[in-house]
Amino acid sequence: MRRLFLGPPPVYTRRQVAEAAGIPQDLAARIWRALGFATFADDAVAFTDADLEALYRIRDLLDAEMLDERSVIRMARALGRNTARLAQWQAEIMVDALIEPGARPGEERLRQVMDTVSRLLPDFERTLVHVWRSQLAATASRLVSLAEPGEPGGDASPTRPRLAVGFADLVAFTRVSRELDELALADLVEGFESRASDVIAAHDGRLVKTLGDEVLFTAPGPRTAALIALDLLDELKRDAEGPDVRVGVAYGPVLPAMGDVFGTTVNLAARLTSIARPGTILADSEMAAALTGAAGVDLVKLRRRPARGLGVVEPYVLRRSSRES
Repeated sequence: MRRLFLGPPPVYTRRQVAEAAGIPQDLAARIWRALGFATFADDAVAFTDADLEALYRIRDLLDAEMLDERSVIRMARALGRNTARLAQWQAEIMVDALIEPGARPGEERLRQVMDTVSRLLPDFERTLVHVWRSQLAATASRLVSLAEPGEPGGDASPTRPRLAVGFADLVAFTRVSRELDELALADLVEGFESRASDVIAAHDGRLVKTLGDEVLFTAPGPRTAALIALDLLDELKRDAEGPDVRVGVAYGPVLPAMGDVFGTTVNLAARLTSIARPGTILADSEMAAALTGAAGVDLVKLRRRPARGLGVVEPYVLRRSSRES
């Protein structure tokens, strides 16, 4: 199995590979840990020529002072966390597609599976690099636009952008999950996440993360976030027997870090979601002010109410209107 994915077998111990690459032992160990790999014994032959090549490239970046050690570790951690999840997800999809549920495959079936995987790997690898480059281009464009003068929200910057943040939440998920078997629950969660992802992508928003019964998204502006929220309600309620959905959206400065977003705006969107009625969208006052007069959107002001950790907030119900866009 290892040979199929990684090629020639390991030939170096962790000390040998670090010395050959000209990288200090402690830095090499930190890099492997950040990538999510186990720490091997000093005498364990566990590293390949490909591992050595990777350390060579890191050493060249450090020598050229293009990145410092802290940035290298942060990059390694980002790469390790996200590729581990991607690998797990893709492996589960392949197993589900190629092996009968609950069946114990025989040797012949396993050989067929390995043959299929070996033929798919080159295409998967090329597609992965292409999609990564495309996503990087889109992200860089958004960050650059925040640094350009004359953009709305003059206090925005690539490190502290003003964004619309939204949470979409499945109502009574705990109760519903108790009523479903494992396969039905998995189908519910995957369906929710995939349909939400499609809606967010269609409006050029960003799906930040999924939490089983909840998705967190961002959008560059309030109207885009409003359209995402409205379409999420429509799309996710197509299944009349599924659980209700509620959404909270807020607009303001956020702190991007580790692929996530943090700050008061994010917390406010979460609190609005928790107090929203099933099948409704609640927006904060800044979001509502920015949407005043926007085509296709109606806002209904609600009474002020306390929000845990944020004081008193003034929520607005966001609805779709019949006005032309």
